[in-house]
Amino acid sequence: MILFKKTKNLLLILLSALFLAAGPADAQEKLHTLNIDTAEDLHQFFHYTGRDIPIVTGHRGGIVEGYPENSIEAMENTLRHTHAFFEVDPRITKDGVIVLMHDVTLDRTTNGTGKVSDYTFEELQELRLVDHLGNETPYRIPSLAEVIEWARGKTIINLDKKDVPLEMTAALIRELNAEGHVMLTVHSAAEARLYLDLNPASMFSAFIRNEEEFSDYEEEGIPWSQMIAYIGPRTNPDNLKLARKLNEHGVMAMIGAGPSYDHLETAEERSRAYQQLIEEGVTIIESDLPIEVGASLQEYIDDKSPKGRFFEK
Repeated sequence: MILFKKTKNLLLILLSALFLAAGPADAQEKLHTLNIDTAEDLHQFFHYTGRDIPIVTGHRGGIVEGYPENSIEAMENTLRHTHAFFEVDPRITKDGVIVLMHDVTLDRTTNGTGKVSDYTFEELQELRLVDHLGNETPYRIPSLAEVIEWARGKTIINLDKKDVPLEMTAALIRELNAEGHVMLTVHSAAEARLYLDLNPASMFSAFIRNEEEFSDYEEEGIPWSQMIAYIGPRTNPDNLKLARKLNEHGVMAMIGAGPSYDHLETAEERSRAYQQLIEEGVTIIESDLPIEVGASLQEYIDDKSPKGRFFEK
């Protein structure tokens, strides 16, 4: 009976995802999509070559008035303006469905209250998401399965770690054959090893902020070819040195600008800060303002880069 219930839930979620994906053809054509179909493509897309196109990642989809965080609508809006992949936050409902929600509670980002885990997926569908200004939108809380199906052929989804068991996340990726466009944030080499033992093709966004963490991944034998490295919210001499060492192993370095450069006062200051990161050797910028980042980095795109094949024009 329990298996039947879970299968029924997943079927309903996937049917909903297919409906969302089947928008007007002209709307689909306006998106800046990434041509990534397989796990091998995903590994190659993130492999550092020294002639890479700067990559933007939208933290929780991006922050824009009218588009709530952790929503399909926010991510699609970002893709109308720039190529990007997206960091999102999976949480689990009372009836075992994985949904997108950063906080433990619903209060900040929906018109509901209480813990996500106290509601069934069906009950959560009665709520509506609010944007960062507190404005209620017509959009609802998506399931992770919906997001994965929506993203197929468009972009990459990077799953942060919240309250979902790692084994459950790995099982969903296998079930949906999503190794080609879903990656996993890992906070330790031990987490990466667990995922690799379950899904050998896993791609990681790994916390490697110092030499000790670098050594942990090296000693655990996590393939450098299957990760990017988050090195911190700001650059400094130490993590730039670490970035160069990671580059030598084929690993791209990422800065998370959300708590730092995104808060500079003017768009001009922010733009120059994003550009400075690329000039310093950072390859990936994670931001709450991915549309701004994308616009700022246009002059740094090498038309002859071997990575050009991944970027739909």
